[in-house]
Amino acid sequence: MLCALTALCAISLPAAVLASQAPAGVVIESTAEASYEDGGVTHTMTSNTVQVRVDELLDVTAATLDAGPVTVRPGAAMLSFLVSNTGNGPEAFTLEVVPSVAGNAFDAALDSIAIDTNDNGVFDAGIDEVLPEPSITSLLAAGASETIFVVLEVPAGIADGAESEINLIARTATGTGAPGTIFAASGENGGDGVVGMSGGMAQATGRLVGSASTVSLVKSALVVDTFGGATAVPGSAVTYTIEASVDGSATIDDLVISDSIPATTQYVANSLKLDGAPLSDAQGDDAGEASASGIRVDIGSVPGGSSRSVSFVVLIEE
Repeated sequence: MLCALTALCAISLPAAVLASQAPAGVVIESTAEASYEDGGVTHTMTSNTVQVRVDELLDVTAATLDAGPVTVRPGAAMLSFLVSNTGNGPEAFTLEVVPSVAGNAFDAALDSIAIDTNDNGVFDAGIDEVLPEPSITSLLAAGASETIFVVLEVPAGIADGAESEINLIARTATGTGAPGTIFAASGENGGDGVVGMSGGMAQATGRLVGSASTVSLVKSALVVDTFGGATAVPGSAVTYTIEASVDGSATIDDLVISDSIPATTQYVANSLKLDGAPLSDAQGDDAGEASASGIRVDIGSVPGGSSRSVSFVVLIEE
């Protein structure tokens, strides 16, 4: 008697899906078939059908989306992360932000966690969904990812170049644990939830680097007397120069330099200059203004690591 045995497996999935993980909740059906000859007659028969339901694998990855440390100043700051469902079924994720990491030069405070609702990669206040506590995402399909914005408040007084790390932890909402841990009947279509190799938890680290500057002022005087020398006598001209240096990486804003005309001296009209370029004494014509009582120069924004110079001339009264 000759007998040939083959196994027939039927899964109701498109071919493209078969190359990836079997979706959670799918029922795999398998029926065996046999054929044989008996007295010259060919007979066929089938076995019972065995059904295996695919359990839900609980897996996740997390990564920072920022190319490097995000430069921050005191006030609001934001980090971007990507959380991906690497399991085989729809899953929500519980998010936790840890702003206090050992070795930080400063600790930012967590303001909120938000979802990139419009998928433009930019945090849009009032548009992107801010997650209430506890911060749990909506269900993500297997293989899907979500951009997460972590909105922070950077404290005042941070030093230029000071660094801080922020950790984002994503956990599968069904549960976490050692790989292989089973959460009975918690998976898709009533199957079990099974913790994958990630342990159902992933962590990504974002980095902040502080940008700060300080301004130093140095004032000098150059005296020229009527004899061609440098004595401070009545009639001598004194050129005052005020050097404002910005030390640090941050651009400072609204820099204004002012000075009073010293007693027993008189301001020399139209002697006011900024970086050697003449300024008008009149108010509103340009950045400078001057009168018998003093000078004022509204310089505005100055990049870190640069300096600006203001000068003017007075005569010692005769």
